Amino acid sequence: MTIEDYDEVYALWLNTPGMGLNVLDDSKNGIDKYLQRNPTTCFVAEKDNKIVGVLLSGHDGRRGFIYHTAVALSERGKGIGRALVDRAVEALRAEGVNKVALVVIDSNRIGNEFWEHLGFTKRDDLVYRNKVITTLDMQAMNT
Repeated sequence: MTIEDYDEVYALWLNTPGMGLNVLDDSKNGIDKYLQRNPTTCFVAEKDNKIVGVLLSGHDGRRGFIYHTAVALSERGKGIGRALVDRAVEALRAEGVNKVALVVIDSNRIGNEFWEHLGFTKRDDLVYRNKVITTLDMQAMNT
């Protein structure tokens, strides 16, 4: 993925049920910063010169993380999501990462089923926590 893909990718995210977005991290500037930090681990899938799938991944040198995976509704069930995940996992492995994590909104049944099908296990022994250090405009949140 490159920043030139942003407009199509963002439109895909907006049309993906269960996707959580915010106006700061998911703005063009926010995604550009992420892509600059993770230039070899973020991918799009194209069909007929149109983006039909996307996956952001990166790492902190120890753990890999996957974010904002989406496949166009019309293209689901064709292996695109699996191919994106496989490509990201291989890219992370090539950078020396041995474990990858992700967060899925609990009510996103389809997303949770997808990740479980690919062998990503649910951790019931952890509590996910975060702290907002920059106030976000939640109007752009799409959940």
